[in-house]
Parts: sequence; C-alpha cells; structure tokens
Amino acid sequence: MAARRCIAHWLAVDKKRKAIPVDSLLQLRQRLDHLPPKSPERANQIAAVADLYGVSTTTVYRALSDFRKPHAAHRADYGKSRLLPAADLERYCELIAALKLRTTNKQGRHLSTQQAIRLLEDYGVETAQGLVKSPKGLLKRATINRYLSANHLDHPRLLREPPAVRFQAEYSNDCWQFDMSPSDLKHIDKPEWIDPAKGQPTLMLFSSVDDRSGVCYQEYRCVYAKMPNRPCAFCSMPWQPKPMPGFPFKAAPR
Repeated sequence: MAARRCIAHWLAVDKKRKAIPVDSLLQLRQRLDHLPPKSPERANQIAAVADLYGVSTTTVYRALSDFRKPHAAHRADYGKSRLLPAADLERYCELIAALKLRTTNKQGRHLSTQQAIRLLEDYGVETAQGLVKSPKGLLKRATINRYLSANHLDHPRLLREPPAVRFQAEYSNDCWQFDMSPSDLKHIDKPEWIDPAKGQPTLMLFSSVDDRSGVCYQEYRCVYAKMPNRPCAFCSMPWQPKPMPGFPFKAAPR
C-alpha cells in the first residue's frame, strides 16, 4: 500500500513538473504569430520548448490548442428579456412589425418603431384574440429593434421577395405537362390524312412531358376549326399504351 502511494505521488509530481507554464505558452504563441504559416522556424520553436520541459512536440501542440484564448463574457441570460416572458415579447414584436408593414406607402415610408410602440401603449391593436395593449414604459425602442432583427421581423426582410423554387413532381407519372404549337411543316402537297370536308387544317405538334423524368411524347396532328376538342383528346395519351414498343410511361398521373 505504501509503495502504491509513493508511485502515485511520483506520477503526480512528474505530471506537474512536465506541465508547460502558462507564461511560456503565451510567449511561444507570440513568437509563432510573428512567423509565416509555413516557416520551418515554427517547428524549431516547438521542438525547443518540448526539449526544455521534457515533453514531446505533440504535447506542445496540444497545449497550444487548449491554451485559453480571449473571449467575450456574457450573462447567463444573454439574449433573453428580463422584463417579460419571451412569448409576450415575441407577440409585441409581431404586432409592431405588422403595424410597420400595414402603414408602408408607395415611397417605402412607414411608422417608426417608437411611433408603433406609442400606438400600442395608447390605443392598442385589435386582433383575432382581442385587444392587445402594452403597459406604459415597458417596451423600449432599442430592445424592440434588436428582437425584430433577431426574429427576422425587420422591415427589409418582410419586404423581401420569397425565393423562386421550381416545381418538380416527386415521382414519374405524377404530373405530365401538356403543350401544343404550330408545326413548321407547312407546305405538304395534299397528304392522305387531310379531310377536305372538314376545311383547311392546321398542322400542330402536341407534346406531353413527364415532369420528373423529362420523358417527352410527341405527335403531329391536324387541328380543324370545327374540332375544338382535339387537344382534349390528346391529353389522355400519356397514360394510354403507345405504339412504341417498350415505352414504360403509360400509367395514369396522380
């Protein structure tokens, strides 16, 4: 038992002896900051400190990494209001942001935060849940502006257009897009498929594109003035069996 205590004491003393002092780490940090990032002198400085205190270079690098750096000190309740609950403050911020948005004119002018607070204190705002009125002197302009910005309720963000996101179906055969356009094949000498009794036809290119995969099915068809339902007849073609062998897209779209 005594031998174990001696060994433990020796290990503790040795560990304390090999610990690099804080002032030495600070001086080493200052010397390394004045050297270029890829300078070979950096390795020489690390090796010199490791040899001085009888430790490995890995220990020195680890000590530099764990070395305390300056940081900003904040209260434990930093970013939280001490005057009223967070839900009430968020509710007031939403109402003030709505007042600013509602009073914006064509020149972009609107009520200031101070005026919106005054209206909320003197008259209140009628909402679906009833009249909301703030106590006098509770809301401060700087506090409201800070929380409006933190909650993305400031005026520039409220007026920002939402990002344009292209619609795309999740699976194939969910959505087919239909289009028809006049064909460039305008000069054909009396084709067999033209019916003179129906009048002069217009050669159209009918297209159906699967929104997910991009598979396109197209047909040339004649459109007569007396057959306005011709496009409607083609709309069912995407989910009908095709004359092309092995064409997999023939299910009804969602």
